[in-house]
Amino acid sequence: MSDTRSGTVSVVERTRTVDAGGAIVGAHFLGHTAVFVLGEEALLFAEPNGELRRMDVHGGAILAAASDGERIVSGGDDGKVVTTDLGSSRLLATDAKHRWIDHVALGPDGAVAWSAGKTAYAQGKELREFEAPSTVGGLAFLPKGFRLGIAHYNGATLWFPNAPQTAPEQLEWKGSHLGATVSPDGRFLVTTMQEPMLHGWRLADRKHMRMSGYAARVTSFGWTLGGRWLATSGSDQIILWPFQSKDGPMGKQPRLLAPSEQRVEVVSCHPKQDIVAAGYSDGMVLLVRVEDSAEVLAKKPGEAPLTALAWSADGTLLAFGTESGEVGIIDLA
Repeated sequence: MSDTRSGTVSVVERTRTVDAGGAIVGAHFLGHTAVFVLGEEALLFAEPNGELRRMDVHGGAILAAASDGERIVSGGDDGKVVTTDLGSSRLLATDAKHRWIDHVALGPDGAVAWSAGKTAYAQGKELREFEAPSTVGGLAFLPKGFRLGIAHYNGATLWFPNAPQTAPEQLEWKGSHLGATVSPDGRFLVTTMQEPMLHGWRLADRKHMRMSGYAARVTSFGWTLGGRWLATSGSDQIILWPFQSKDGPMGKQPRLLAPSEQRVEVVSCHPKQDIVAAGYSDGMVLLVRVEDSAEVLAKKPGEAPLTALAWSADGTLLAFGTESGEVGIIDLA
């Protein structure tokens, strides 16, 4: 049964639909141009004037992509790391062993990181590499300095690529850590787990934070304005963990927003306001205001789960994509 959200304010009529021609695994904005990451080979550019451009960037599946608003860096099963802007794409690296590029991340001052198997690479002024204890599960740059958080089995590692004389800092917690994110103020590192939970560390003293209560593994997360909340998927509602205080979510309960009969598959936080966009397993998209839980229907339920959501930098456009290739751009200006 689908949740029709009857009576909810709607902006569905502001949607411009696009035929993507394939499953969507990511969405980003370069200016006001929406860029959809296809599961195979290509990026699809949807220009503000309605023009569509397809750019082939990989020779197979695209496994990871990240954007800083000026470029998109992607990794594929062809062993290549590619950077793409509005006009062209350029090869950044090819794995010497032709391994899959599983994860990518962008950091301060144009830094790029990626991983292949157990090896993490960081490209600043020079290319550095680090051999993790096990297969890398996720990458996240800290907001200041050239420091990378690496999730892996039994914990995470903080690595200083430009300080080879400094031993990497180990953060231990048993289990498989699959994704990584760092709070905007740089005080907390949070990882997603193979189990339906999150784990976090306060970096100043390595204090642990366990965040549980999920129905499924968390695969999508994002920080609200100012890093006050960490919004997550993995339940039949948006789960937001509080990070306003020095202790973060330690000893605190999360906020629960937009309950549904369907599971939240992907979340994306508005860049200018305390609003979270949530995409559900039935294809519905809701915009939810954190302050008072007010909801706006942005996309009605469809035929396939949501797989991608992205805001433009000014917060006036929201792009969505689904497993079946249904995509759209919502004008909220």
